Amino acid sequence: MANTYSQISIHAVFAVKGRQNLIVKPWRDELHKYITSIISANGAKSLAVGGWLDHVHIFFGMPVTTCISDFMAIVKASSSKWINEQGFVTGKFSWQAGYGAFSYAKSQRDNVINYIINQEEHHRKKTFKDEYLKMLTDFDVEYDGRYLFEFI
Repeated sequence: MANTYSQISIHAVFAVKGRQNLIVKPWRDELHKYITSIISANGAKSLAVGGWLDHVHIFFGMPVTTCISDFMAIVKASSSKWINEQGFVTGKFSWQAGYGAFSYAKSQRDNVINYIINQEEHHRKKTFKDEYLKMLTDFDVEYDGRYLFEFI
């Protein structure tokens, strides 16, 4: 798009359906690399991809020609299809409906990237539920507890 410029950094979080601990170490890094390729193939700039057993964090430069909901639908559909094709889990893998998306200034990028790449260490001290609720609170996002991720 001619003469259209932006710098929009988005940190998105999405979870495994039923919050099952399915994203295990033997293939977790492969998944993160694959999601990085999806992000790049869809016109965004991948800044960090990471996560833990039951969820994924992605941080990317948002392209001006795409809305977040369309972009997230592509990332989630493509990655779940790939997981199923690889046979990494018994049965059918899928992500829960929805996601969280938060914007950050360029000056905050390094902090977000470090946070995402250190998820394993981070989750020794804090649950995903606590982490996600803190994000919503920190960003003043109003939410209905009935529609949060399926916390068990």
